[in-house]
Amino acid sequence: MAEFKAAKVPPEMAPIFLKSEEIINEFFKKIVHQPEKGRIDIDGDRYMWVRATSLAVSFRHTLEDVYGDKGTDQIMYKFGKAVGLQEAKEFHKKFGIKDPLEKLSAGPVYFSYSGWAFVDILPASAPSPDENYLLVYHHPGSFEAEPFLKKGEKSNRNICHINAGYSAGWCEESFGVPLEAREITCKAKGDDKCTFIMCHRNTILKRLEILHDLLSKGKKVEELTPGDLAI
Repeated sequence: MAEFKAAKVPPEMAPIFLKSEEIINEFFKKIVHQPEKGRIDIDGDRYMWVRATSLAVSFRHTLEDVYGDKGTDQIMYKFGKAVGLQEAKEFHKKFGIKDPLEKLSAGPVYFSYSGWAFVDILPASAPSPDENYLLVYHHPGSFEAEPFLKKGEKSNRNICHINAGYSAGWCEESFGVPLEAREITCKAKGDDKCTFIMCHRNTILKRLEILHDLLSKGKKVEELTPGDLAI
């Protein structure tokens, strides 16, 4: 595996990710704080900061009181996906990125630099602009799971839905195919890692079924290949 400041990827993806890290590192050097105007700008775009605990824990609990667990999960996933898709669209336009893999590679690096989570893309991944699309990855330091642990809380289900949605939105915009991501293990409910799978909308349920079957048989997700998850 090739590890950079903001992502860990299979060796064959390394050159593309190195290029993205250089671009995004320069981008985040352009932060301008203007408290007299109530603004934070990066390269001409307005940003705003929010405590991860406020969004990942407090806001989640507020939604749960109104919409229940399932409704909250759907809202947070759709929120994340809408943000990820729009962020990708604007970022690709700003830097004139055309190649789908280059578009994708900017996502995990941007994701890490902006404080959402580090991204560790696993060897089972095989991203392609069709129904064969497959991405399997960890989010070490997920901004959703980490605050739960810090507050001493524990969830009875996976909770990194904004993380999943954002990733799916960015990659969907990058490849031009409908993608969905699902968290399969989550530190907030006691698992060792926050791990996700992303596939074409038409294949996500089948891929999840195959993956869960392999894990139930003692397979480690880090050891899987694209062939192991073939349909």
